[in-house]
Amino acid sequence: MICIPAEIPPDLCAIDDERKAIYHSNNSVCIWVFVSGEDRNRFMKETAGMDKADREDFYLAHFNTELLS
Repeated sequence: MICIPAEIPPDLCAIDDERKAIYHSNNSVCIWVFVSGEDRNRFMKETAGMDKADREDFYLAHFNTELLS
């Protein structure tokens, strides 16, 4: 197991894990938040194999980005 300490905002921690998808690369960690677990599962299925930029574009095109506002 590898743990990387980070200061995660409490608002993000409070969101149900079923609604979050986490991606990491050698230089970043991304946490996408969805309205529902079904949306998260759709995102995971439809973006399987995509790189970070393509996943970001897909998220912006298909899901609400105002969830943490």
